[in-house]
Amino acid sequence: MLSKNINFKNFKFKKKNRKISKILKLILKENNQVIQSLKKTYKDKYDSKNYSIFKKKLDFRIIGMGGSTLGTQAIYNFLNKKIKKKFCFIDNLQIKQIKNSSVNYNNLVISKSGNTIETIVNSNILIKKKDKNLFLTENKDSYLRKLAQKLNSEIVDHNNYIGGRYSVLSEVGMLPAELMGLNPKNFRQLNNLIKNKGFMKALIDNVSATLFFLKKKKYNSIILNYDEASNDLFKWYQQLIAESLGKKQKGFLPIVSSMPKDNHSVMQLYLDGLNNNFFTFFFVKEKKLIKIKNDKILLEQNYLKNKSVNQIMYAQKKATENVFRNKKIPFRSFEIYKKDEKTLGELFCFFVLETILLGRYLKLNPFNQPAVELIKKETKKILN
Repeated sequence: MLSKNINFKNFKFKKKNRKISKILKLILKENNQVIQSLKKTYKDKYDSKNYSIFKKKLDFRIIGMGGSTLGTQAIYNFLNKKIKKKFCFIDNLQIKQIKNSSVNYNNLVISKSGNTIETIVNSNILIKKKDKNLFLTENKDSYLRKLAQKLNSEIVDHNNYIGGRYSVLSEVGMLPAELMGLNPKNFRQLNNLIKNKGFMKALIDNVSATLFFLKKKKYNSIILNYDEASNDLFKWYQQLIAESLGKKQKGFLPIVSSMPKDNHSVMQLYLDGLNNNFFTFFFVKEKKLIKIKNDKILLEQNYLKNKSVNQIMYAQKKATENVFRNKKIPFRSFEIYKKDEKTLGELFCFFVLETILLGRYLKLNPFNQPAVELIKKETKKILN
C-alpha cells in the first residue's frame, strides 16, 4: 500500500540497492524548488484573493505546450467528476476548435520561457480584444510577457527554478486547480509521505527494480491503463520520464496502452514478442457502477449476469496479471480506491521522486532537455 487510497504492488524483485536510499535522503535534504513544490509549505507566487473574478468564471481555455498544460490536463480529467467547470486545452498547432467571434473566452496562457513558438502562434490566432486573459510566465523579458502587458492582462510569475514537466504542484498546476474549485494544499503530500515507511520502501524498491531492468536491456516501460480518465496523467508521466532521462544514450521509452482495448491489438506482442519490456498496471475501482442488462444476456454468457463494467475490466486486469506472472514478465500494479486531490498528489509525488532518483543514479541531470533545444533553434533558422 502506498496509502489507504492506493494499493500498490511492486515489481517482484529481491535484490536491494542501498545506494538508492542514500541518494533519496540527499535529495530530500536539498533546497530544491521542485521538491519544495511537493510540500504544503511551498509558497505559490500568487495570492488567490486577487483572482476572485476568475474563480467565478465557468469556462476556461488553457493555452500552452507540454509541461505547461499536461499536469493541469491530468488534474482536470482525473478529478473531472468533482469539477463543475469546463476547461478546454489548446496544446498543439492543429487547432480543431471552432472559433466563434461572438464568444468571449477566459484564457490562461502558460509558458515558462514566454517564447514557446506554438503558444505564441495559438495566442496570436485565438485571443480576442474582449477576452479575459491571465498569463503565467517567468519574470523576464519575453514575447508573451510583452503581449500580456499590451493586453493589460494579469500576470503570475512562473518559478524559474521549476521546469514545465515538474511544475504540476507549483503555481503552474495549482492556480488552474484552484480555478477548478480544488484545494492546492490537498495535492501537496510529500510531508506526510516521507513519514510513511511503506511509501519510502516502495519507492526505493521500485527504482532498484527499474535499474535492474535497464541493465538487462529492457528499455520499454509500458503502462497498461484501465482508466480512460487517467490517460492524461500518463501523458504527463510519459513526458516526465522521456524528457528527464533520455540523455547520453540512456533512459527508457514510456508507452501508454489503453486497456482492455489493446488486448485486441498489441497484447500478443507484449506476451510473445521481444522480451525487452516492463509493465505498469493502473486500475481505478469505481463506486458508481454501470451494470450489464441481465434480460439481454444470452445463456452462453450467463457469467456476465449481475456484473458491472468495472468488475469485468477488473477480471480482465487480474487475468492479464496472472498470465504475466506465469510468463515471468515483470510488472507493478496501482489500484486506486478513491479519486481526490490527495490521491493524485501522492501519485505525482511518487512519479516525480522516482524520476529524479533514476536520473541521479544514472548520473544524468533530470531537469534539463538539451536535445529539444536544438529543434527550437533550427526551426527559428528556417522561419527567418
